[in-house]
Amino acid sequence: MTTSTDLHRIAVFCASRPGLDDALTKAAYDAGHWLASHGIGVVYGGGGSGLMGSVSSGALDAGGEVIGVIPQSMIDREWGRHDITELHVVDTMHERKALMAQYADAFLVLPGGLGTLEEFFEVWTWRTLGYHDKPIGLLDIGDFWQPTLAAVQAMVAQDFIADRTLADLAVGTTMDEVVENLRRKAR
Repeated sequence: MTTSTDLHRIAVFCASRPGLDDALTKAAYDAGHWLASHGIGVVYGGGGSGLMGSVSSGALDAGGEVIGVIPQSMIDREWGRHDITELHVVDTMHERKALMAQYADAFLVLPGGLGTLEEFFEVWTWRTLGYHDKPIGLLDIGDFWQPTLAAVQAMVAQDFIADRTLADLAVGTTMDEVVENLRRKAR
């Protein structure tokens, strides 16, 4: 078993919905379990359903630390998970992302929808602009992220994004691979 002295907590962004592919739900559970089994705490959006719920369940089942950050409006809709290590309720999505970033040493993006894309691109932009130095990775389960990476590569080809920005992204198809790549990208 590998232990981490450099990545104590990883913020995980992913879908609040289960999607159509059960393999993605299993992969999310396995990702949470892997992190906890390797002594890495999970910081996530605080939800109890979808891939978010699976990540948190995997980490909890492995005895790991799970910190959730969720806006009050989502608590009001009963979307929050209260059986985790810590649940922080904030007022806005901006506060949510800022607090998640504060708690995390790195970011890991699993499959998801608009919210996941928005979180991914925001923290990647923050790193590119120097607002933080925490590495960002994509867990590319079943080539889920290939269309997004192709779009970014097209932006690089047009010189809208620097080659080094794309090269700075940690991508992997397994947890071992993506976390090792995150460690290599840490500044």
